[in-house]
Amino acid sequence: METHSADTEYLIRKSSNVGYRIFSILTPPAYAAYVLVRHGRGSFSINALLRSTWIGGFVGAAGGAGIAFSRYNFTNAEQVRTKRLQVAYDVLFSSFQSISDLLISPGKIDRIRAEDHATIGGVLFAVLTPALFWNRARIANLILGGAGIGTGVGMMAHWTRSATGDAPKGYSPI
Repeated sequence: METHSADTEYLIRKSSNVGYRIFSILTPPAYAAYVLVRHGRGSFSINALLRSTWIGGFVGAAGGAGIAFSRYNFTNAEQVRTKRLQVAYDVLFSSFQSISDLLISPGKIDRIRAEDHATIGGVLFAVLTPALFWNRARIANLILGGAGIGTGVGMMAHWTRSATGDAPKGYSPI
């Protein structure tokens, strides 16, 4: 039973991370379009955009965690264990013949690179946004909203690199 809860916790963390990244991409343009269409250009503010971005990211993280909890907490322990291994290694085990095939798989590297780009973008924009908009928004909205926008920018950078043919290469530990 202990491994079932550990596997469930791992899958909940991964789903929460994915939810945050998705909502960090979707929230800023959706909020900007909503305000501009509904209220006009005069009521648009950087503070409100940044606030909606970090709140949207929080909602995405909570939603991803909630969906994963409801899905995996009441599922068979063996199925949850298999899903955790698939997510951890980002592969389907039946398609590999040996452990060396698993180590050279580019699928895991692609997921790791997406997470890295999102993290780098989040940290970078959490620092740059307050430097650029210091007097235009509250400090909490600057830092948290900047991190959300940076996460979205990092994910778009990852997708752009993958679409232009700069896919991560598989590696061999030997």
